[in-house]
Amino acid sequence: SVNGTPSDCVQLGINSGMFEEPELVVSGINHGANLGDDTIYSGTVAAALEGRHLGHPALAVSLCGKKDQLFETAAKLSCDIIDKLASHPLENNQILNINVPNIPLEQIQGIRSTRCGKRHRAETMVKSTDPFGNTIFWYGKLGEELDAGIGTDFDAVAKGYCSVSPLSTDMTVHK
Repeated sequence: SVNGTPSDCVQLGINSGMFEEPELVVSGINHGANLGDDTIYSGTVAAALEGRHLGHPALAVSLCGKKDQLFETAAKLSCDIIDKLASHPLENNQILNINVPNIPLEQIQGIRSTRCGKRHRAETMVKSTDPFGNTIFWYGKLGEELDAGIGTDFDAVAKGYCSVSPLSTDMTVHK
């Protein structure tokens, strides 16, 4: 057990000396989607980026649903993608962000290479209290999809496809 962020877990796994050096870092399977600009605050994506920063190919895997989750669908598709990486390795500055619809494997339409869509900003924050009496805030309703057209991760998942978005570790604007 690690009391830290997903990136802390990757650091511990790779740099603690307790484990063999990995061939690949797989972050997830996350409960819920990491689509579009949600990737900028995703711990699942951050852990994959940390793995790549530490020199290892890395994937972030999310299952798009919160109830009756079919993790076996996401696991099988992730393994298929990992097998393909043997003949198509990731570039040193890339990770894959994989989002799998929460449907049985036989209903998956295929795997699509996608770009990140965009959504409007979240509309509310919900104030609550944790079990220890501390005030906490949760995201309320997520913003509506703004760019969910053909080729986006939103579109692929909505149509029953596994979405694979290559992300770059270099967020610098070079132009």
